[in-house]
Amino acid sequence: MKPTITIEYCPKCGWMLRSTYMAQELLTTFTDEIRGVTLIPSEIGGSFLISVDDTLVFDRKDEKRFPEIKELKQLIRDHVSPDKDLGHSDRK
Repeated sequence: MKPTITIEYCPKCGWMLRSTYMAQELLTTFTDEIRGVTLIPSEIGGSFLISVDDTLVFDRKDEKRFPEIKELKQLIRDHVSPDKDLGHSDRK
């Protein structure tokens, strides 16, 4: 079964638009590799977590920042399709 990506965000912080943008980018990049992206409004203030199934791949509080799209795609790729070439997103 294909993995599901979950983005849990703080709605009080106004991070819904950021979450939907990231979801769109992931759905476009990983069309054949993932089941979907789920957005979950968090009840915890300041929360912004990205998981693949039950594996946390990014926590804004731990990193003290948001992921860049290029970085996020690489993190997700490493979990869902390690051999996938991300084209310009893989180049430095």
